[in-house]
Order: sequence, then structure tokens, then C-alpha cells
Amino acid sequence: MAAQVGRDDPAASPDSRPAVLIIGGMGYIGRFLALHLHKNNLASEVRLVDKVLPQLAWLAPEFKEACAPELFMQADASREQSLTRIFDRSNGQPWDYVFNCGGETRFSQEEEVYRLRSLGLAVALGKEAAKRGCKAMVEVGTGMVYKPESSPRKETDKLKPWSKMGKYKLLAEEELSKIEGLNLIIIRLPHVYGEYSSKFVATALALARVYQDLGEELKWLWTKELRVNTVEVNDVARALWRAAEWLSQGKPGWDETWGKVPVFNVVDHGDTCSYPLLFWWDSTCIANVLWLTTTAQGTIEQIIGQVFDIQTGFQGQLISSFARMNLDNVVDDVNDKILGPWADLLAEAKITRAGPISPFMEKELLRDTDLSLDGSRFEKVTGFEYEKPCLTKEEVEKMIESYRRMNWWP
Repeated sequence: MAAQVGRDDPAASPDSRPAVLIIGGMGYIGRFLALHLHKNNLASEVRLVDKVLPQLAWLAPEFKEACAPELFMQADASREQSLTRIFDRSNGQPWDYVFNCGGETRFSQEEEVYRLRSLGLAVALGKEAAKRGCKAMVEVGTGMVYKPESSPRKETDKLKPWSKMGKYKLLAEEELSKIEGLNLIIIRLPHVYGEYSSKFVATALALARVYQDLGEELKWLWTKELRVNTVEVNDVARALWRAAEWLSQGKPGWDETWGKVPVFNVVDHGDTCSYPLLFWWDSTCIANVLWLTTTAQGTIEQIIGQVFDIQTGFQGQLISSFARMNLDNVVDDVNDKILGPWADLLAEAKITRAGPISPFMEKELLRDTDLSLDGSRFEKVTGFEYEKPCLTKEEVEKMIESYRRMNWWP
């Protein structure tokens, strides 16, 4: 299904605004992109495609109109037999912009899961978008495709994915770039945060809530600095729209020596020099871990300390080295220790249906690897400006308040 957007009488006059297809429309980025289009009356028609029904997608009330049932189509876009239904419009015209916000976003899955849900999905969409003559396909990628380095990675730097998710996102980029006639642009993102987020920063906040309840001290883990970037989800939505507009306008300012397919990093301005983990060791020798990322307003550690009134300190080289060599055991011990108290907090708060946030720690995110990106190319070429240039205490508090509104937060 699809619907006209932002016109009282769409038949009264031709509507020159783009018709927009969002794959993964019930996902975190997809729903905020839909909300951006709705608030600003940017599209003549919108279709949101997802395997997950809106009723099961943890949608907040403000998405009621942007993700209305008449805009939604339940389908698996990685299946060839679904593509005709997904791409067909009632007026017979192609979609102007196709945004691929889908793919597997969970960590630690089997490789075949990423092959089907990330690589297979992207290639199927790309072939159909090229066949239909769509003006722009925006592929939402990840900065995990770069070889980790402490200096911010540019689009021209060496590619060496350090996660399975990154591996198959890069394969998707490569296969899409080979499709003849596809109007493609690739956007690579760091960790995305914001209201209702359930990843990365959200995990750190849930973990902080647990050790606040336990009353235990936090200590730094690594002794060398890593860099971990973030970007706020509304800025992501705005950047994706700007990318599609820019591509459809003929790629003004693009230097062809950079490559046939435009590739951009989209990342905020936070000074992300950081120790990525907090680590404390209790009397039972159980490790406890948390990310620490620096922004222009101070570190996440400092922000969390202010929000949760938590004391922090430093661990020595010996424990850090032990953790690096025994990361599997460390992560298992962390999860064994924190998930029980989290469940207790939910029960005490009478939260009977647990939300999507959790302190569960993923090994792939706790490795000694950088996720540091240079986003200057996108800003210079497209003129994009960030409304949330760095992560702040106020943004963290807004995240927690959004969880409270949804009855996710104990």
C-alpha cells in the first residue's frame, strides 16, 4: 500500500514532489525518515515496506501518522517474487527515491543471515530499481567497512571490515556498484543514537542503570585510546533525504576521480577520542564492561556519571590485558551478572512486557577496534549541516525520557 502525502486534493494539480519507497520502514532509521518526510511534506507518495508489522515494531505515538497503515506494506524485499508488488504503483510510474534502510542489524548472527538479509536484499532492490528507472537509490551502509585506525577514516581509505555486518554491507556496496543503470549513492554511518534507540548508547544506559542499582564503582578498562563515532537519528534522516536530492540533481560538485558511485560518511562532530569500555572487577572476579566515548561536551562516562551519579576510576594494565586475551569469557560473565538484576528492575517497576532496550553486551562491539569516520566530504559537497553536532547530556536525558514514555525504563 501507499498513500499521497501532504496534499488535501492530490488530483487537483500535478504533484512534483518525489514518490518515495522506504525498505525497512519499520526499522529505527526507516521510521525516522518517514517522520521527516511527513513533518516537512516532502513526498507526493510514500510506501513503507517491512517484514515486521507496525503493531510489533515498538512505534511511539508520534509515528502514528507517518507510519500509518495505509502507507505500510508487509513484504520480504529480499525475495524476488515480492519485488513486483513492492515496486508497482497505481499510476504506473516508478518510485523516484528508493531508500534501503533494511538489512540485518543484529550482531553475532550466522554469516548466512547477513548474506540473505543484507547482501541479498540490497542486490535484489538494486536490480529492480535500475530496471524501473528510479532517480536515486540510497544504500544505508556502515563505517565498520573500514580498516580500524585511530585517525578518522575517509571514503578513500582502506577497506577491511571488522564485523560480519560490515563484511556483508561492503559486499552489498560492491555488487550494487556493478548494476548497470542504477542511480546509486552509498551512505556509511557510525553508531546511531536518539530517542527510542535500542543500540550502542542505549545498551550503555541500560547497563548504567544496573550498576547504579548495584552500587558498584566503574573503572576504565583499556589503557590505549580508541575512537568511536556517533550520529543522531534525525540528522541521519535529514542526511539521507539530502543525499537523494543531491543525486537526482546530477551530483553537483562531485569529482569523478573519486569514483563512479558517490560514497559519503555521515557522522557528527563529536571529538570521539575515547576508551571504549568501562570495566570493574568485583569480589567474585566477574568483569563488568561499558563503552566510553568522548564528545565535544565531555565523555559518555562523564555524562553517565552526571545522569546516574556514578563514581568511576581506572584499571591497570594487567586486568586490561587479561580482558583482551579472554574477551569471550569476560563478555559471558558480564551478561550472566547483569541480565538478572535488569530483569529484577523491570519486575520492580511492574514492566511486564520488556521493551527493546537491554544491557546485553555483544562481543563484536567490545573488541579493541575503532569506528572513527571523517564526514567532511558530505558536508562540503552537499552543503549539509548537522542540527545535533555532538552527543550531550541533554540528548542522553531525552533518550531516557523516551524510554519512560514507552514504559521501557525501570
